[in-house]
Amino acid sequence: MNILIVDPFFSGSHKQWVKNYGRFSSHEVQALTLPGKFWKWRMHGGAVTLARRFNESDFCPDLLLFTDMLNVNTFLSLTRKRTSGLRTAIYFHENQLTYPVSQKDTDLLYNRDRHYGFINFTSALACDSVFFNSEFHRQSFFRALRQAHQNYPDFKESDSVVRLEKRSRTLYLGLDLQRFDESKIETQNEVPILLWNHRWEYDKDPDAFFRVIDELIHRGIRFELVILGENTGNPPPSIQNAAARYGRRIRHIGYLQNARDYGSWLWKSDILPITSRQDFFGISIMEAVYCNCTPLLPRRLSYPELFSELEGEGLFYNTLGELTETLANLLMNRKLPGYANIAAQFDWEKMAPLYDRIFTTL
Repeated sequence: MNILIVDPFFSGSHKQWVKNYGRFSSHEVQALTLPGKFWKWRMHGGAVTLARRFNESDFCPDLLLFTDMLNVNTFLSLTRKRTSGLRTAIYFHENQLTYPVSQKDTDLLYNRDRHYGFINFTSALACDSVFFNSEFHRQSFFRALRQAHQNYPDFKESDSVVRLEKRSRTLYLGLDLQRFDESKIETQNEVPILLWNHRWEYDKDPDAFFRVIDELIHRGIRFELVILGENTGNPPPSIQNAAARYGRRIRHIGYLQNARDYGSWLWKSDILPITSRQDFFGISIMEAVYCNCTPLLPRRLSYPELFSELEGEGLFYNTLGELTETLANLLMNRKLPGYANIAAQFDWEKMAPLYDRIFTTL
């Protein structure tokens, strides 16, 4: 079976998803992509460029698999001579109806961001099948979509939302986790290490993370910090100033391009306190958990779904106060069992055959 993935935002998790599915799949998987930047322009103009490239190519797909950053209707209209009889599907890594908007976004002044959610909606309508990377993501998308339709003056087409939901389903991400095996380290830290391994952006809420860190320091609890993740441009001051503020407590700070170096710090770290306000799946968390780092998770977003086994382990919290108390107890008692099995089920070695079967049935 020939599958063409069309993704106008080819970076980060999107890039890894495309490349690794192609590597592990039994199908012939090719990709049409654009660099992952200028996301709003990609949602408007990316389809035009990718449609031209598709028309110029000689690859004959059996299935067109789009990602959520593409305006599918524009792409299909510009390629109709070649795509009119093809099966189509869209995979939602994120969506613009429920993704939290940065307060620095100037489009807020003009109330323009609603249009990107509408592109997501009409793109899904144009596809035969719709996939989401978690059930939390799927349900939150359709809740927001029904609410958005209440703002339209007439011809709301509410039935279209019902039909769309019926042909949607959850298909969890595949992850290349076995790559971390070669950097595995068996060690017991004299001083426990707390890990941050997410993008340096507002939606991961580093401000809340460092408020907890400050409270632990105030209590005189011993720990060290490893701060990984990509600095995507203009991070919140709390993480931008972390090196100067926490000094010798920091074992490492900064993005690591090399997988072995990144993996070695995951294996060395002990506890992963999560404060994120947005996560449709949680790739960086799964990577750390695979490397035996114990997560502390807010009882929201996709976490109760994906880490349900931890519900009885006392590793979920409702407030930052609860997070602080649980983290303080873990740091002092050092009883840190591993939960690598939770993450291992999403390795591509297991997920790729599932993807292949599902796409074949389409």
